[in-house]
Amino acid sequence: MVSRSPAAGSGATSAPDALAPFRSRRGRAVALGAMWASLVVFGAIAVVMSTQGEAGWGPGDGLMFFGLGVVIAFIAWRYASIVAVPSRSGLVVRNLVLTRTLQWPEIVRIQFGGGEPWVSLDLEDGDTVAVMAIQKADGPVAGREASRLAALVQAFGEAAEPDDRQGLG
Repeated sequence: MVSRSPAAGSGATSAPDALAPFRSRRGRAVALGAMWASLVVFGAIAVVMSTQGEAGWGPGDGLMFFGLGVVIAFIAWRYASIVAVPSRSGLVVRNLVLTRTLQWPEIVRIQFGGGEPWVSLDLEDGDTVAVMAIQKADGPVAGREASRLAALVQAFGEAAEPDDRQGLG
């Protein structure tokens, strides 16, 4: 009975865990490292360039070089901020460039195989949405996260279908 209590306790906390945001682990770590490295390296080079005035480099050149580092850091930060946030009503997918809000019944199928590096969602309108927050690079964790997403789609997406059928009939 003692072993059942922790299981029951973890079952009670599984609902909040089921709705936890999806985030890439390795991709996020690499992107954050690249962001800081870009700022440090390009900043150091910009300072060194500015002190080399007689070689033809001026303060403006240093600022432009540092600006390039900031642009690279921004792109890396944006990659690190990729997330998919589930709720009882749907899924908000924030990828590198676009953010899309989906209702659970819109999602027809989840694909996580073949040559794709991340999960893809097939929608009822024929569109496909990449969920870059669940990446194969995360190894076994990615498989568990894809399964958790599939369970959410099944639990929340199919619940709305019987109401739709009753409304049609």
